[in-house]
Amino acid sequence: MSDVHDHSHFSGDELLAAEYALGVLAGQDRAAAERRIARDRAFAAMVAAWEQRLAPWAADITDVAPPPDMWDRIAAELPAQPPQRAGFWNSLAFWRGFAIVGALAAACLVVVLYSGGLTQQPPLTATVRSGDRPLFVATIDAKRRTISVVPAAFIPDPTRIPELWLIGEDKTPRALGPLSADRTVVIALPPTLAGDAKANAVLAVTLEPPDVPVVKPTPPVIGQGILTNL
Repeated sequence: MSDVHDHSHFSGDELLAAEYALGVLAGQDRAAAERRIARDRAFAAMVAAWEQRLAPWAADITDVAPPPDMWDRIAAELPAQPPQRAGFWNSLAFWRGFAIVGALAAACLVVVLYSGGLTQQPPLTATVRSGDRPLFVATIDAKRRTISVVPAAFIPDPTRIPELWLIGEDKTPRALGPLSADRTVVIALPPTLAGDAKANAVLAVTLEPPDVPVVKPTPPVIGQGILTNL
């Protein structure tokens, strides 16, 4: 697998094909890639090549069957649900939270893939939470100076836009850019802020009015998380 350790020479199309093969594209981004596969033979070949290249990773994973009584034990541990509310397994919040674990793992895999392996600076990640509810998961690629933000259980406000803030050692919030409730957003870190994007820095989210320059956060802060090394 040494051929996937260095991709600095790959084009943007190659990297997009890799993201599609890894399954980390979602929503409009994935739909656009699928339309391109249907009409662009060269891009379709790139995707097929990446799927073939990554196939041995999946082949190395051994299936492990859960104990026969596992689901019964899980159900027995769950708190009783009121009759008028949806059950645990039908809960949107549960499945959004469960999906974010996979999204975080995929995002981390892409960062390792792009940055040239585990010998490079480890990626930073933060789960932006409101209480116990994960709103977004952010992963910083220090080499590319980008931050990828995946929505989790964030519920959009029809009148305001979620804005991401970076809070470094000086405790001053600095705006990074708007987020989305239904797709991954990749934000370029300005060189002046790259030094603040390190372990123990804080990512916070506020709701801001649209079409208005963002100068300082509008209270309240709806969620925050601490950046940590994976």
